Amino acid sequence: MKVVRTAIPDVLIFEPQVFRDERGHFLESWNARNLQNTTGLDVKFVQDNHSRSAHCVLRGLHYQIKQPQGKLVSVIAGRVFDVAVDLRKSSLTFGRWVGAELSDDNHHQVWIPPGFAHGYVVLSERADVIYKTTDYYAPEHERCLIWNDPSIGIVWPLHAEPILSDKDKAGHALRDAQVFE
Repeated sequence: MKVVRTAIPDVLIFEPQVFRDERGHFLESWNARNLQNTTGLDVKFVQDNHSRSAHCVLRGLHYQIKQPQGKLVSVIAGRVFDVAVDLRKSSLTFGRWVGAELSDDNHHQVWIPPGFAHGYVVLSERADVIYKTTDYYAPEHERCLIWNDPSIGIVWPLHAEPILSDKDKAGHALRDAQVFE
C-alpha cells in the first residue's frame, strides 16, 4: 500500500496494490497491521457504513462534535470527489480543505482523522461509498458545515446544482459552527 500525504498532513490517501487479470481484480482493502507499520496509526474501527447516491448528490459536510469519528472512505462503485475540512482550532490547517477523487477504478481510500468535517459529491451516474468509523454514529452530536462556505472555498467539480438533503442545505458557515479545540 502506498501512502500519500495531502496538503493537510493528517489526511492520508491510501493507494492499495491491485492485482488485475482477465477474471477481474483483487485488493486488500483493510489491514490493521499494514496501516500501523506504514503510518504509525493504531486505529480501531467500530462501524461500517454504505451509502448509494445518484449523480450530483452532495453529502456533507458532516462531523460529530462529541464522539468524533475518524473515517476510512472508499468507493466500490462509481466515482466521487471526497473532501475533508480541518475543524481543529489548534491546528495550523484549521479551516483548510483537501479533496481527492475516489473511484472503483483507482481504488484509493482516504483516511480522515477525528476533528474533520467530511463530504463528497457524486461524479458518476451513481456511486456506492463505504466507510469505516472509529466511533459510533451519535445523531445528537452530529453537525453540518455548509458545503459552499466561501471562507473555506472548496472547489467542487460541479457542472450543475448539487442535490442536497434538507439537513445539508441547513449547514452552518465555519464562522458559526461548533469546532474542536
